[in-house]
Amino acid sequence: MSEDARNIVGPLMLAPLAGYTDKAFRMVARSLGADGAVTEMVSAEGLARGGEKTEGLLERYPGEDRLVMQIFAPSADPVGRCMERLLSHDPSVIDINCGCPVPKVVKTGAGSALMRNPKEIGNIVRTIKSAVAIPVSVKFRLGWDSSSINYIEFAEEAVKAGAGIITLHARTRAQGYSGVADRSAFRILAEHFRGDDVLIYGSGDIFTPEDARSLIEDYGLYGVMFARGAIGNPFIFRQAREYMEKGTFTVPSVQERVETALWHLSLAVSFYGENIACREMRKQLMAYIKGIQGANRAKAGIGRAATLNEMKEVLLSLI
Repeated sequence: MSEDARNIVGPLMLAPLAGYTDKAFRMVARSLGADGAVTEMVSAEGLARGGEKTEGLLERYPGEDRLVMQIFAPSADPVGRCMERLLSHDPSVIDINCGCPVPKVVKTGAGSALMRNPKEIGNIVRTIKSAVAIPVSVKFRLGWDSSSINYIEFAEEAVKAGAGIITLHARTRAQGYSGVADRSAFRILAEHFRGDDVLIYGSGDIFTPEDARSLIEDYGLYGVMFARGAIGNPFIFRQAREYMEKGTFTVPSVQERVETALWHLSLAVSFYGENIACREMRKQLMAYIKGIQGANRAKAGIGRAATLNEMKEVLLSLI
């Protein structure tokens, strides 16, 4: 399984981020060195019911390959019912979200709520494996809270059922995105599955090329999932690759940062239309220019801009 998976996923991946990892962001990340990307999480129930907005999250940009499609569900039932529609989008890998801590997801029994029911992830994986020959992946957390750390047991259930790729976000559900990810868990997980046919990724507090190389070389992971570390900074993929290969990496110039932000915005406009793109891209554009001289003034301008030309004027003023 892992040899097949290695032909699809590489060590440097763009993680799933609700509201961020649409096809425009994925296209930019791949152009800057990401080995692959994961879609925003998609409701298995919504997909099974043929929700137009849900299916829209699975659309590829022209020429996109190696796309991991992530679904969330509380049990195997909606997963089984969504498979026909999901497979019509030709996923390269199917990933199951068992890590989202957001209350509206957790209260349905999906996301990190599954950490309280390890047996069910086995049922979900088996349901998918009975319908497809492509790799199945599972993304999960340390546990529900600090008193119920069970990521090893959870991973065992997933792998036993046929998951060939597993990703640990090294926080509990109770932590959400606060506190510090427990990197010692990455090493424990890698050691536990040493010699097994499974690819292991790490997620959580991975912000620098040094982070990526350390987790792969020192902690024994196959790869890393860049999440918040890639927002406004898709250059992290190129930098991480350079650092792993040469021990040094280049820092993007202000001009490259602004030009990449403009390209990202232009892609979003072409995919979603000017009104939606200019509204939805504000948070990402502000991340692109963080720390640049004049950024505070530009952020105010981005907040007011409503058209592509207005956004361009604001961003180009920084060069």
